[in-house]
Amino acid sequence: MTVETATGRTARLERTTSESSVLVELDLDGTGRADISTSVPFYDHMLNALAKHSLMDLTVRATGDTHIDVHHTVEDIAISIGEALKTALGTKAGIRRFGEATVPLDEALAHAVVDISGRPYLVHSGEPAGQEYHLIGGHFTGSLTRHVFEAITLHAQICLHMRVLGGRDPHHIVEAQFKAFARALRAAVESDPRVEGIPSTKGAL
Repeated sequence: MTVETATGRTARLERTTSESSVLVELDLDGTGRADISTSVPFYDHMLNALAKHSLMDLTVRATGDTHIDVHHTVEDIAISIGEALKTALGTKAGIRRFGEATVPLDEALAHAVVDISGRPYLVHSGEPAGQEYHLIGGHFTGSLTRHVFEAITLHAQICLHMRVLGGRDPHHIVEAQFKAFARALRAAVESDPRVEGIPSTKGAL
């Protein structure tokens, strides 16, 4: 894995394994511009939503052994996004640190809370029984939703509580979660002019 930093809160990462090849570029202080090509159409849709509603500029270009299963490619992209987030956050000085959002999508409702804590932790609950077995868009299995959030939180070293509060349509249930995460992340990584240094009593995140 190769990670590069540039000026500002940006990162560029390339990750290549025998299962996939991934390029991720992101800018936390962007406008929500997205350039996404994962070879998994529904995942493209979700990552476009992530960029749009977090206001980070996000480029993802990936290929992989999707003829076997999309799992490897989806996971490796999430790992790469998490690593890029960690890099772009830098010292985390001056950020708000915490973010929260509740987002509806028609009948679906998702609630996300983010802590840029330096300690990876995921609590994921509330999806209706059987959601993990739905094949969405012909490729993306519902169980991958939790797996994506697991990989991002682990590699970005953040804490995420994600609760599905309601929903019936599998597509809506997943999309509401990605949008809620995006809005909570946007709030958490924003600069707070009143914060001096690292927003932690320990002096480190």
